[in-house]
Amino acid sequence: MHVLRLRTERRSELRDITRLVDDALAAAGAGEGVCHLFVPHTTAGLTVNEGADPDVAADIVMQMGRLAPPDAGYRHAEGNADAHVKSVLAGPSLLLPVSGGRLRLGRWQAVFFCEFDGPRQREVWLTFLPAAP
Repeated sequence: MHVLRLRTERRSELRDITRLVDDALAAAGAGEGVCHLFVPHTTAGLTVNEGADPDVAADIVMQMGRLAPPDAGYRHAEGNADAHVKSVLAGPSLLLPVSGGRLRLGRWQAVFFCEFDGPRQREVWLTFLPAAP
């Protein structure tokens, strides 16, 4: 397992981590198979979406804020209940194809770390599973 470490900058943001994942796959000598990514945090998640236009990530953050606003009368007293709800919507893991040692994504796709309770120091756990011979 490889651990990707990143520092988020805002309370809510989508951070493109595609290059970090590809670099870790290259360092692991990955070939053909799948990459499993997992976020060990309850107020963050992962998603795949358009990486070519940064407005898409900004729109997602904006709409997540409308779906789960911070002041919606939550019972969780820590002040980050909205972040927990948003992390459920994004999900904690991804299973992605790997070909030639790199993620095999669609033309416009990128892998995003979804921060909902930052800024914080975060981790993404990466496991490469080679294809059966």
